[in-house]
Amino acid sequence: MTRNFTIDYLTIRLELKEYGLVLTLFFLTTLAMAQRPAQGPISSEQYTPVKLGYKLVWEDNFSGTELDTTKWKVRGVGPRAIAYVSEDAVKVEDGYLKLFALEEGDKLLGSAVGTQDRYMPKYGYYECRAKLQKSQGVWAAFWLQSTSISQGEDPAIYGAEIDVMEFFKKLGEDIVSHNAHWAYGPNQKTTHGMQSYLKGVSEGFHTFSLEWMPDKYIFYIDGYKFYEVTQGISNIEQYLILSMEYLGKLEEIEKTRFPDVFEIDYVKVYQK
Repeated sequence: MTRNFTIDYLTIRLELKEYGLVLTLFFLTTLAMAQRPAQGPISSEQYTPVKLGYKLVWEDNFSGTELDTTKWKVRGVGPRAIAYVSEDAVKVEDGYLKLFALEEGDKLLGSAVGTQDRYMPKYGYYECRAKLQKSQGVWAAFWLQSTSISQGEDPAIYGAEIDVMEFFKKLGEDIVSHNAHWAYGPNQKTTHGMQSYLKGVSEGFHTFSLEWMPDKYIFYIDGYKFYEVTQGISNIEQYLILSMEYLGKLEEIEKTRFPDVFEIDYVKVYQK
């Protein structure tokens, strides 16, 4: 995932009162990260997987008191960026999976879980209902990844990283990012960050979804369609990841309020 988001911008907002949405356009004064301007939904219709012809095939509602290890495992325990991924920062309680960012003395703890070796589907509609973190310096994400992404450059054969949702609060209160990367290594490719603006998305629970087809990705928030992408399409099985991570510099956490948490109500996978 691309991490450096040092961008200055002028913001112009066009109110779309009919749908209670705001379209935000950014005129960048630096193109260092080639981020796309934030946009509102590309259609007014709210889609559901059932309406699109999909049926539920897999889910976790986190109704227990522990992580279901038949579905997930804590991912990447150990040092990562400026922090340490720890099982202590992963909790299932009150009907939610809670992925924490914690400060313990001089140690920063992050968290991630994944379905690698447990559930690795191909194509379908992937949906996560979640509440995003409150502060800057850390970011919540829901993504899919291939186990062979670094073994070659053709995403159809070796897969991709599909960032269904990333929330970098420094980009704005109500801006969610999407992305796709493939060919890990010196020739890594990317679609570059696609920014979606939806009023109120930083408060309460919302759904973040991906429709993955053999020839395209479609990204949704609360059923609204924001982007259709035909680059970097994976045609192999991939696994799901939920994570709460840190940006790469210590000064980034000056505005972080600990503990912070990414709360997930459910994850569901639908297929045709």
